[in-house]
Amino acid sequence: MYDLWRVGYVRRPLTHVMGEAPLPADGIVWLPESPRTFQYVADPFGIVRDGVLTIFVEAFDYRVRRGDIRYFQYDSQDRLIGEGVALQEPWHLSYPTLIEDGGELFMLPEGYKNGELTLYRCKRFPDQWEPACTLLDQPAIDATVVRHDGRWWMFHALPGADDRAMRELHVAWADSLTGPWTPHAANPVREGFRDTRPGGTAFVYDGAVHLPVQDCETTYGARVRLLRIDELTPERFSAQEVRRFEPEGRLTGYDHGLHTLSGDANVTLIDVKSINQSSAEGLIKARYKLRRLFGRAVRKAA
Repeated sequence: MYDLWRVGYVRRPLTHVMGEAPLPADGIVWLPESPRTFQYVADPFGIVRDGVLTIFVEAFDYRVRRGDIRYFQYDSQDRLIGEGVALQEPWHLSYPTLIEDGGELFMLPEGYKNGELTLYRCKRFPDQWEPACTLLDQPAIDATVVRHDGRWWMFHALPGADDRAMRELHVAWADSLTGPWTPHAANPVREGFRDTRPGGTAFVYDGAVHLPVQDCETTYGARVRLLRIDELTPERFSAQEVRRFEPEGRLTGYDHGLHTLSGDANVTLIDVKSINQSSAEGLIKARYKLRRLFGRAVRKAA
């Protein structure tokens, strides 16, 4: 069994999800299916510049068990006009959240296997990004930042035993985007598989920060729950669920999960999951393990 994801968007501001009938199925534009059976794109984040919508995604390949960051570009008529690689590293990359600060555009992708959280600055849009600084010297997962009440706030998960990344919410704060970042005094501020791992863009609505989180209680990324954070200080945190977004009815065959809700003032993006089986799955896994063993042998010999 293996997961495949599809990415879609609607031309509505992210805050529209607070109203009635959000994310209308007949209004979603879907990115193309991946060309190979064992590849997918997920974790969408988008931005509109000069009339062009650019969507950054995790592009994952089961054959190498690693993701890169790719981009897809659409014109005002929702026609695909460009795509390519935005960012590659020797380690897995995903969750390419976008941040604008001081007239610059930044990307904060997950790269936890590198052992730290790196902020990238856009050198040339959309396909050249350079490391700007390290925000955390620990492997934060799905880091999501928002500016509120004069501070920057970061919500993230941490890797660990017993699926720690899916059952703990951690918070950090800073006076500037580049830090230094201070861990919240009450970390982890929230626990449980139901509503802790970040799942998209944090936004302010009616004066309160709202944070999409993944529900991983029954399966990874089953649905997105939206938390309204009622108390947020360096010492205190409290939140409650105010919305829930299910995968059913979005795209035929992809009703097993929805784990990203992101966007800005121009667009809202989601991804949905299909669970698949293939007779080639075992061979793909075996080849991957052999490549890893061969690589280790070569490194030891060197």
